[in-house]
Amino acid sequence: MITTGEYSELSALDIARHVRQGKVTAVEVVGAALARVDELDDGVRAFTEVWAEQALAHAARVDARVAQGSGVLLAGVPIGVKASEGPGSYQNTRLVAAGCVPVGATAVPRTGPGWQTYGHTDRGPTLNPLDPAWSPGGSSAGSAAAVAAGLVPLASGSDGAGSVRIPAAWCGIVGFKPTNGRLPARDRAGLNSPGVLVGDPRDALAYFDAVTGSEVPAVRPAYPLRAIWSATLGYADTDPEVAAVARRSARRLAEAGLITLAKGPDLTLVDPAPAWTALRGAGFSPAAPSSADVSRVMTTNEERLRDCFQRADLLLTPTTPHPPHGHDGPGPRMSVALTWAFNLSGHPALSLPAGTTAEGAPVGLHVVARRHEERVLLAVADRAARELNPGRHAPWTATASGARHTSRE
Repeated sequence: MITTGEYSELSALDIARHVRQGKVTAVEVVGAALARVDELDDGVRAFTEVWAEQALAHAARVDARVAQGSGVLLAGVPIGVKASEGPGSYQNTRLVAAGCVPVGATAVPRTGPGWQTYGHTDRGPTLNPLDPAWSPGGSSAGSAAAVAAGLVPLASGSDGAGSVRIPAAWCGIVGFKPTNGRLPARDRAGLNSPGVLVGDPRDALAYFDAVTGSEVPAVRPAYPLRAIWSATLGYADTDPEVAAVARRSARRLAEAGLITLAKGPDLTLVDPAPAWTALRGAGFSPAAPSSADVSRVMTTNEERLRDCFQRADLLLTPTTPHPPHGHDGPGPRMSVALTWAFNLSGHPALSLPAGTTAEGAPVGLHVVARRHEERVLLAVADRAARELNPGRHAPWTATASGARHTSRE
């Protein structure tokens, strides 16, 4: 048997290894996950639905596959499914084929006008497990909260402007978006890529292998890799303290020999807002940009990013320009300012926990790689995560009013 506390300390790969080795069954693991959701989710509100009966039945089928000697990459791993996707989406069916067990639907924002970066449930808004006063980010709000609270080790998301990377940054976990087109897009414009929320970058690599069906030997980059730092990309209104926290994490990676920070002119992109808005057909601007304006933004940024990745292997920024806002919403600030350029360009990107502000607000380090170099990105993330966060996170606890990390109590 496995207790809920033991379960919450395991990564997705830990769980799969134990199930394949017969140390625990998938049914026992899923039972522990359901018990933890039942115990803690009223204090987090990560899930809008819990599929207990279906999950246990599916776990039994995974155990049967393991007993037959089938190699199951993610055997018995409980996962959260972003509610706006559902279990039938491409990435979720691929995860199930790899042995994952969906246990429920994770919260997303209510449909409505304007920017909404917080999840909605019939019990109220999804709460950030780091502090219930903060938004968990969005739109993959429930998926991030579920992973951060130790309810599941892996949850699916989708990222059209930063909707995986932003909640990862604000919940202190890892959020990964592959190269656009690597997986079927979730919008006609091709900007909204499937992605994943995890606690351990190695689980993101396992996810990538599962959804692409292309498990290959691990990439071993030749360290140090060249990296370019930008706090603003030339246009974002980034808080100085947020920039300083992310910059310190970049320096730590340089001191550890993982990267060298390139010297030279700052990367200056054109604000992608009008191009993104036009391509998605969303009416955030009173005057719709012309096709010539969109073409200018896309062409200019493509040229500048091409130059960037000729000079360097990685681009580093803060994930968001400001800390998590409260549940009253973001106001006029654009949490997507540093992420959505790479939904337009298509580059793979992820967010790693970088540290906190003086008030304890989480900051993410945004790492962007060349197109189709996901394995390099994930290998760097694995090493970087161990440099920036050498100890395992303490277990999460929840109260009726919300969830808090034990180290903050």
